[in-house]
Amino acid sequence: MGDAVSRRFVGTHLGEQIAFGGDKWTIVGRFDAGGSGFDSEVWGDVEQLQDAFNRRGGFSTITLRLDDPKAYSEFKAAFEREQRLQQFEPKSEQLYYAEQSEAMSLFIRILGIFITVIFSAGATIGAMITMYAAVANRTVEIGTLRALGFRRRSILTAFLMESMLLSVIGGAIGIAAASVLQFFSISTLNFGSFSELEFSFALSPSIALYSILFAAGMGLSVDSFRRCGHRDWNIVNALRAG
Repeated sequence: MGDAVSRRFVGTHLGEQIAFGGDKWTIVGRFDAGGSGFDSEVWGDVEQLQDAFNRRGGFSTITLRLDDPKAYSEFKAAFEREQRLQQFEPKSEQLYYAEQSEAMSLFIRILGIFITVIFSAGATIGAMITMYAAVANRTVEIGTLRALGFRRRSILTAFLMESMLLSVIGGAIGIAAASVLQFFSISTLNFGSFSELEFSFALSPSIALYSILFAAGMGLSVDSFRRCGHRDWNIVNALRAG
């Protein structure tokens, strides 16, 4: 029994029995494949499993382990030169599982983009309203700065930097909260192979960088939307005229 299956399903521990293929199978071992796709598999005697599923006469895949992973190119070249193996196609484990889960990956990617756009739009509108109210409540401060001789551009730059700084801080807090997801795993059904597959969220430096840049861009857009109303600058001009 694979480590991921044994951890997520009841009755899949050593000595217990599971039912499939019209029979009950006793679990005699548990293996750890280091978080790869094999952790979501159940292994057994090939002849017994073929009899249980009436699949005599062939195999869908054969897994080989090389002594040196760097020798894969040489192995592939020798494999393709062998005339008796022309009906087979050698693939690395990573490429094989990537093709098997291509439909699932596309679905998760589209769903993630959709959720990101919806939540980002809502967060932008909420931040815009908050920033607009914050500026409107500081009209006296803005009027004082204008009365002291500060230019519009200087005041605008100050508010723009404040908006971006708050956005970056919020983005950093969001990344810190999202990093907790690395300690959890998610199980789903692979539509390509109809097998259970476990995966987890991995926070990489590139994801963190893109998130910070996105947060900064959101702060910039919030300040731009807020300025479209020109209400704060009208109030500033009225204070200055008064």
